[in-house]
Amino acid sequence: MIETCPEEKELSLHMETQHRGDAIVLHCKGRIVFRDEAAALSRTVGELLQRTQHLVVELSGVEAIDSAGLGELVLLHMWAEGNRYSVKLASPSKRVRHLLQITNLALVFEIYDTVDDALAALQEKMRRSA
Repeated sequence: MIETCPEEKELSLHMETQHRGDAIVLHCKGRIVFRDEAAALSRTVGELLQRTQHLVVELSGVEAIDSAGLGELVLLHMWAEGNRYSVKLASPSKRVRHLLQITNLALVFEIYDTVDDALAALQEKMRRSA
């Protein structure tokens, strides 16, 4: 089941969640940019990580991300790792993937071509730690 995340109507970032086994997939569409959108993403991820330790952020619908959006993703990643949560990125658009590569953030995040690949990696990690 896909749930729409509460958001302000003027945001240019639309988010929906989908429960997939032990993980939640956050589907993002629009722009992750300075101020309201980056803050909304952070708030939503924080709320979701209270319900699960495994989150996949699906980025295929993200057409633009600026330095504030990238910074927010880095902060979320650091916070999640510090609290033993797992946050993986999946299906970044060509533009977003390029930006992650040229900023060397592709080395920081676990990025997968598909949501299914990210979920399989989560399952494997859970099997190894059990």
